[in-house]
Amino acid sequence: MNITEKILARASAKSSVSPDDVVFANVDKAMIHDVSGPGVIKVFEKLEKQGVSVDRLWDPTKVWAAEDHFVPSADKISAENIVKLSKFTKKYGIEKHFKYGMGQYGICHTLSHEEAMVLPGEVYVGGDSHTNTTGALGAFACGLGHTDVAYVLLNGKIWFKVPETFYFKLNGKLSEHVMAKDFILRIIGDIGTDGCAYRAMQFGGSGISEMSVEERLTLTNMTTEAGAKNGIIAPDQKIFDYLAARGAKNYTPVYDDKNSEYAKTFEYEASELEPLVAKPYSPENVAAARDISSIELDKSYIGSCTGAKLEDLRAVAKILKGRKVKIRTEILPAAISIYKKALDEGLVSIFLDAGVTIGPPTCGACCGAHMGVLAKDEVCVSTTNRNFPGRMGHVESKTYLASPLVAAASAVTGKITDPRDLK
Repeated sequence: MNITEKILARASAKSSVSPDDVVFANVDKAMIHDVSGPGVIKVFEKLEKQGVSVDRLWDPTKVWAAEDHFVPSADKISAENIVKLSKFTKKYGIEKHFKYGMGQYGICHTLSHEEAMVLPGEVYVGGDSHTNTTGALGAFACGLGHTDVAYVLLNGKIWFKVPETFYFKLNGKLSEHVMAKDFILRIIGDIGTDGCAYRAMQFGGSGISEMSVEERLTLTNMTTEAGAKNGIIAPDQKIFDYLAARGAKNYTPVYDDKNSEYAKTFEYEASELEPLVAKPYSPENVAAARDISSIELDKSYIGSCTGAKLEDLRAVAKILKGRKVKIRTEILPAAISIYKKALDEGLVSIFLDAGVTIGPPTCGACCGAHMGVLAKDEVCVSTTNRNFPGRMGHVESKTYLASPLVAAASAVTGKITDPRDLK
């Protein structure tokens, strides 16, 4: 069995599983946020009216909550949703609630690894499609809908169809101008946004071993854009060190069997990759940054669970140091802990000197909700993960997805720019 199959086999108390098997698996960790939480609460209320007991959760210590999508509150409804979430976590004894404006908080898919909320070998589900992100730690991580999350919170288990696995092998080390975002855009451009529908995307090879933990997280984050059930990477010493630095211990990593099989294998050479951009209106609409350098921009957005980790901000600072931006540029660190480190390292001063606006951790602009949405006909280069019509604002705005390096270089020139071409 491969790593996804072995985790699901363990979780369902089976000696082995195969693709398309249906298993009833125990869940190790579950997450809700200020959008999915109120949806789950509605399911609880409906179940209670039907006579189903919702007096207690299966294990409140294994559930955590994040306030991230509509913070700071965008309107009365979003403010009320925060109150609903707070009442819910208090009622059910969920102590791990990362509250906006109260110390450490951030985007849920960042907190999952930044706070070591999820560990190798675990089954982790969340009320958000990009829960896949945390598979970079060697966990089976996937998003669920409100009803399924409600079932998990009450019962601690859920059914899965075991996905077949596509293996993506990267040979060699990425060059300094190429990031994991470029690699995953290349993959999505090749296989399409439905290329891994209900499949596991596993990454490996020397190129993955060379990658930092944070870069790997970008890969698994965007498996969602290929339709995948989950993305996963076998844990190594880099992962163990990363988790140890965050006080995590007592976990059992899982690895492929020697005779493990994959439905398909895709192989890439790091030396052949270059800075890419996904043009509107799909992550699969990929082009080389150099080929669309005439595209004029109104905004550069550097944020989200995909593109505002500490290493992303460091990459951006290298580009912006000593330069000025020519277009509206916003940088939003993905968590307060990352924001503080960026302050300590002098990154924030570099951003401010370049003319950048720095905002709080939030999903607001990424999901087109608030905190910098796009107007009609505005064009944005963004480190986020989706660019369908209306994703970041007006349905007639345009978003070009890119790496933090491309987004920063483009902010300096006001046009889509390959960082190699920045003078």
